[in-house]
Amino acid sequence: MPITIHAKCLDCGKTAPYDPHSHTCPHCGSEWREAQYPYPQISAAWKEQLTTRPFNLWRYHELLPTVSNLPDISLGEGGTPLLKANNLGMMLGNPNIYIKDERQGPTASFKDRQAAVTIAALKEAGITEMVVASTGNVAISYSAYAARAGIKLWAFLTSRVPVEKMREVALYGTQVVKVTGSYDQTKKIASEFARQRGVFYDLGARSIPCIEAMKTIAFEAAEQLTQRLGTPTGHPWQSPDWYLQSVSGGMGPLGALKGFTELKEMGWINSLPKVGVIQTEGCAPMVHAWKQNLEKAIPVRAPHTHIETLATGDPGHTYTLLREKILGAAGGIFESVTDEETFRAIHFMAKMEGISVEPAAAVTIAGLIKLVRAGVIRSDEVVVVNCTGHTMPVESVILGEGWSKDINATVPPVQETEQEGLLAALSHVASDRYPRVAIVDDNPEARRLIRRILQSQGEYTLFEADDGREAVELARKELPNLMILDLMMPELDGFGVLEALQSMPETAEIPVIVVTAKELTSREKELLAGRVKSLLQKGDFMNNDLEDEVRSLLG
Repeated sequence: MPITIHAKCLDCGKTAPYDPHSHTCPHCGSEWREAQYPYPQISAAWKEQLTTRPFNLWRYHELLPTVSNLPDISLGEGGTPLLKANNLGMMLGNPNIYIKDERQGPTASFKDRQAAVTIAALKEAGITEMVVASTGNVAISYSAYAARAGIKLWAFLTSRVPVEKMREVALYGTQVVKVTGSYDQTKKIASEFARQRGVFYDLGARSIPCIEAMKTIAFEAAEQLTQRLGTPTGHPWQSPDWYLQSVSGGMGPLGALKGFTELKEMGWINSLPKVGVIQTEGCAPMVHAWKQNLEKAIPVRAPHTHIETLATGDPGHTYTLLREKILGAAGGIFESVTDEETFRAIHFMAKMEGISVEPAAAVTIAGLIKLVRAGVIRSDEVVVVNCTGHTMPVESVILGEGWSKDINATVPPVQETEQEGLLAALSHVASDRYPRVAIVDDNPEARRLIRRILQSQGEYTLFEADDGREAVELARKELPNLMILDLMMPELDGFGVLEALQSMPETAEIPVIVVTAKELTSREKELLAGRVKSLLQKGDFMNNDLEDEVRSLLG
């Protein structure tokens, strides 16, 4: 089915046929253009053919600016999982938080989508050399696809990019140019180099293939949510209530929002999601402009953040476009988080969800936590978070010191056998002499969550009880150093457990932390006063809150 693609200028409003060789509007010279398609024709084709296609990026090829529906440069991009964040959802009191796991791309980041579509379009246009400026992930992705397409790539990287990423870029045969300066300075130098050499320069958010590639995240998420939540009345697919992503230049959410908009125009979803645009506090020009109600962002000339991949000080026109869309039909917010909040989110996602994320992805998770706690995101809303990439290797600033335990099994003490020496060494790693903690909750998922929080610290002996009577018997038998207690249980509730513990001399001094979803009355709060050491509300605490309370009580 032949598809005609036009490029509409976002400044003068005029359209022209799309040509990969052309960077600008032929009428006014603007670099800001948007691809347009015959949506009714494409919607009809999807209804007939989509279910028979593989679940990858090219499944939606009619809405991409390429000729081939599966270019020979493909590395299996797209089709990434949508993972339900069970533990994070329980802690925040929101059961519908989903992680779009872009770590599963060919080079472990969502930039694989951008590189695949852009390189495919350039190869079809006969372009054999190009220049890109990057803070790491873009250069890696483009290098992989350029190698397959036979396109010579010049990658201009700020000197702050980790050396491991630079080496990976060079491994693909890309010519690496390291610039000592900011990312904004690096982009200017790369652009001037491309101009002088007369080769193609990737314009990022101003590039039609780049924006079009990011749409596929929206397409996949809406299709996957339908499988999770069911088909909404009158529409084939399910739109989330929120789409969250961290940004440097803002291309990702701009593209994803275009994808959701196209789905709504074709009648495949019934509403647009609100968009959460998250930046690191040390370089947050969009957030500052949003909070001051400015139409244009004021550039940050000297970013102060360890998260170099998000250190774009001047987002240019991208902020203005995002602001217009968010203030228009979509809705949403710009928010920032600190580096410290980000690093805590990296720890949390690895320990509690088994997902190791790059700092840029952790910025989004930290932003989600902040927006839920502030009441901006409601507990009943469906949220899709773009997990933009994997952290590899783990930066030392994230882990700090003391993140591993050491065993020296090479030289056992003379007076011990080799086996005895090994057991002694292992005793430093796992010991039954660790503080003993009883977890009492009739909800097995809640027990599992609390157990995982404590296990992630590695130094507790844990017991569990699923009702109040079992908890009292466990306390009498095991004499734990601490009890973590739910209040709402059948037969004997948490209040009854507290009364029983205090009635027995051997258990009366066991400290208790209450973790409950119950909204307490004034009378119930009076009953707890003096009986419990701490009260935590389910859905309103994170793992470090509970860890801090446990440590303070157990010393």
